[in-house]
Amino acid sequence: MSWLRHLSSKFSSTTITSTRRFTSLSRFSTSTAPARHAGLGPTQAHEKPRVVVLGSGWAGCRLMKGLDTAIYDVVCVSPRNHMVFTPLLASTCVGTLEFRTVAEPIARIQPAISREPGSYFFLANCTAIDADNHVVHCESVTEGAQAPDPWRFTVSYDKLVIALGAQPTTFGIHGVYEHAIFLREVYHAQEIRRKLLLNLMMSDVPGIEEEEKQRLLHCVVVGGGPTGVEFSGELSDFIVRDVRQRYAHVKDYIHVTLIEANEILSSFDVRLRQYATNQLTKSGVRLVRGIVKDVEEKKIILNDGTEVPYGLLVWSTGVGPSAIIRSLDLPKAPGGRIGIDEWLRVPTVEDIFSIGDCSGFVESTGKTPLPALAQVAERQGKYLGILLNKIGKANGGRANSAKDVDFGDQFVYKHMGSMASIGSYKALVDLRQNKEGKGLSLAGFVSWFIWRSAYLTRVISWRNRFYVAINWATTLVFGRDISRI
Repeated sequence: MSWLRHLSSKFSSTTITSTRRFTSLSRFSTSTAPARHAGLGPTQAHEKPRVVVLGSGWAGCRLMKGLDTAIYDVVCVSPRNHMVFTPLLASTCVGTLEFRTVAEPIARIQPAISREPGSYFFLANCTAIDADNHVVHCESVTEGAQAPDPWRFTVSYDKLVIALGAQPTTFGIHGVYEHAIFLREVYHAQEIRRKLLLNLMMSDVPGIEEEEKQRLLHCVVVGGGPTGVEFSGELSDFIVRDVRQRYAHVKDYIHVTLIEANEILSSFDVRLRQYATNQLTKSGVRLVRGIVKDVEEKKIILNDGTEVPYGLLVWSTGVGPSAIIRSLDLPKAPGGRIGIDEWLRVPTVEDIFSIGDCSGFVESTGKTPLPALAQVAERQGKYLGILLNKIGKANGGRANSAKDVDFGDQFVYKHMGSMASIGSYKALVDLRQNKEGKGLSLAGFVSWFIWRSAYLTRVISWRNRFYVAINWATTLVFGRDISRI
């Protein structure tokens, strides 16, 4: 009879598991209509309140990391399933670091998304927000010519956090989107690397004319902010230490031009700017002050009529509100970003918060606009995570239930300083709180060591810290990998 009891207990266990799965799936409303529409409905009384996070950047991921999943279910909607550690992204373009070292999976940042029955990650874009009904409209991400049609669905929320970031600014210049490459995502870095190595190999093919060889090996960077300067420094290092050793036939043709309308690194101390200018020039980077008027397939045209041929064009001129941010019917801050108050709430609507590059203080707060920096976004995400946990513990986690909750201290941002690598084992460290303030400013090898140490500790997981350290050591000993994979 023992076999009968074993079979009975196994059948009972299977039934319980199936019931749990059915309970989890019952959260979704489905539809067989041709419109291909489904949804994640409102939370029930026996379920935890739901926080929906739009975006997986610095702000959104820091928020999700800090949320108490004993209080909330967490749903993330984003077109990528990882966070990009942007300060080290330029290093991946030339092989100093591997691409996986700067990508942190969201499921590692907030494990509840892959473990808890009420928490999910959806690879999708937000297309609209219905604030009155607490619903987000989404559309799944599809890629490739054979990809299926996008799947449209809705997600109901108790609390909504908009952390959609920003998009590169092109100032309406013709041809930028068609011919330039940005440097904000891992696939941007991959595209830059493939283009750079392809041009190197194409320029070595017999019969290539001198003029065409010079064009292919001319790398132009537009924008003298930290991203543009760091990429120029990494690229000059790559040329000096690797290209000239392994591509001897074209070593005298490859060079880098950095175009900036004003001063490079304008937020840094004057002495640091001058040091960076001298160091970049010494390493072979040509600095040009000018404004781009037009971008064509093989050349850019400056406002004074100068034509600059290029083989690789990297565009890094700052960021602005994306199309979805501009389209949302929500209060706006100066510059078109989503307006927020002192507690990062969106005024005039219930249960919506906004953090990161997509948000800015409304004029009525009297606060100055915050810069579009990773440290601002991270600090806002941390603050809002603590605030939402406090609201949840005060029984204000459900929709329209936080009106009487005391939110406590307002968000206050304190600038911790700026850093930038400029190549040749040199970097800049500016610890002033603002441009007019006083503080410690360093440049040179010591700053480079501080820069690497600081970013190594800021990498989110120990796994990626290990990868970064190993990659740096490997590059130091063996040089950069130049395989075009």
